[in-house]
Amino acid sequence: MAPRSIRSAAVLAALIVQASLVTPPHRAAHAQNYPTGPVAVVVSFPPGGSIDVVLRAMAPKLQERMGRPVVVENRAGGGGVIATAAVAKSAPDGHTLLAAASSLASNPALFKALPFDTLKDLQMVALLFRTPLVLVVNPSLPAQSVGELIALARQKPGEISFAQSGPGSAVHLAAELFQAMTGTRMNGIAYRGAPPALNDVMAGHVALMFADTGSVMSLIAGGKVRPLGVTSTARVPSLPGVPTIAESGVAGFDAEGWTMIAVPAATPRPIVERLQAEMVTAAATPDVRALIVRLGLIPVASPPPPALQKFLASEIDRWGGIIEKAGVAKSQ
Repeated sequence: MAPRSIRSAAVLAALIVQASLVTPPHRAAHAQNYPTGPVAVVVSFPPGGSIDVVLRAMAPKLQERMGRPVVVENRAGGGGVIATAAVAKSAPDGHTLLAAASSLASNPALFKALPFDTLKDLQMVALLFRTPLVLVVNPSLPAQSVGELIALARQKPGEISFAQSGPGSAVHLAAELFQAMTGTRMNGIAYRGAPPALNDVMAGHVALMFADTGSVMSLIAGGKVRPLGVTSTARVPSLPGVPTIAESGVAGFDAEGWTMIAVPAATPRPIVERLQAEMVTAAATPDVRALIVRLGLIPVASPPPPALQKFLASEIDRWGGIIEKAGVAKSQ
């Protein structure tokens, strides 16, 4: 059986091929009267994060195309559960949207009970972009490449430390996947957020970290951390000289995050299709696309909604297996 990481990458690649499917005209006609009021996009992070910044850049374009106000609402907390629950329980009329991060796929394995059923209560609408991480090390670490890091970690099992911003976070799961696929064992140190974790990597208190691309580009340029590889399946446009971990000897490694727009599952299909068309168009405008790249994210061609639902199911399965193997304790 192929590793979960390879299967997931293959699933997304196959689904993106379907992005050329065209919405039948008779279905689009049913959404002519939508929207009838303001459209709210709920973001599960505080203002200023990459998802928030991109959605706020898209909002005026969506508003112009849809003829109604489009506002971004920040509902942070609970690893995205608070925002997701609010949208899942809202009226299924296309006026309340969720900007869902990839924590949507890991939360079913991280929480003992969720106030919603991820696959049954939500319908994925559009994939906006993918979020790669960068494996960065303190410059004093005697490893100039992913291969050298693996060799060093195997020589010193449990001695090399990595920083992570909380159990089950994207940076934590990337590190767990890396250890599982390379047969290494490192010492994970949890921090309350990425900034203090990065500070300790720069100070040399911790050897390495899988970090959000946008947050470390200036640190890389200033020589404060050294990049060894990116977690995506293709090189990141903003860091073209940094190889992928997969091409560095860990075949099939894939620990990308992503951001999708979702609505309550009972939302009429014509509205879902109209929303997807508008979201894809807004995300593809030159200035929004340039912003996505500048933030260290990867623009994508979104598969249609049914295919995205299948992709989400595959991601829940993949990260659930990694979380179980890592022994991450579930939250209440």
